[in-house]
Amino acid sequence: MAGQHAALLKRRHPGAVVHGLDTSDAMLAEAAQRQGSIDWVRGDIAGWSPARPVDLIFSNAALHWLPDHQNLLTQLVGALAPGGVLAVQMPMAHETRHHGLLRTVAGEGPWAAALTSVPRMAALLPAEAYYDVLAAECGTVDIWATTYLHALTGPDAVLEWMKGTALRPYLSALSDDAPMQAAFVSALGAALCEAFPPRADGVTLLPFPRLFLVARRR
Repeated sequence: MAGQHAALLKRRHPGAVVHGLDTSDAMLAEAAQRQGSIDWVRGDIAGWSPARPVDLIFSNAALHWLPDHQNLLTQLVGALAPGGVLAVQMPMAHETRHHGLLRTVAGEGPWAAALTSVPRMAALLPAEAYYDVLAAECGTVDIWATTYLHALTGPDAVLEWMKGTALRPYLSALSDDAPMQAAFVSALGAALCEAFPPRADGVTLLPFPRLFLVARRR
């Protein structure tokens, strides 16, 4: 939901100045309807720099799309005021079975040529590498990983779940060829159903690991 976390931060800290950053005009417009007292800004976090040091940089499920995490996190920590906090959550999506199947199916069918330009999500760095980057400027660094076991229901449960985020760029790349798009979705759905069959109670279990980084600047 666009702007949800920025809106929650503003409600929790009504006296704070909260900025929301996104590259999508549509997402920013939706977010502005949710909370108008937030400064919504169109921009790419890879090139973002605040006008002055900030007390909190919060990112939920965004940084894993960007390359060069060593320089990116160094830049973000450098934007913090002394005592400021960087709080990041990143899906460890590249390492999951369902994303592996997505890459395999996308690269093997007649749709492969049309999907070569779709950005591929890179694997995250080892946790130790994130610690080294953050500890250079931060007095406290907490890093942990948690695997969430999503209990999904309905037909093609994992496929439908992936349509929320992961599949969007693939479907967009095939939007001009409806039959090809349908064939790709069908092939991926069959692979996912084989890998993640529903249980006797109708629930499909999907493990999904996520990495958390919380660091406070000296």
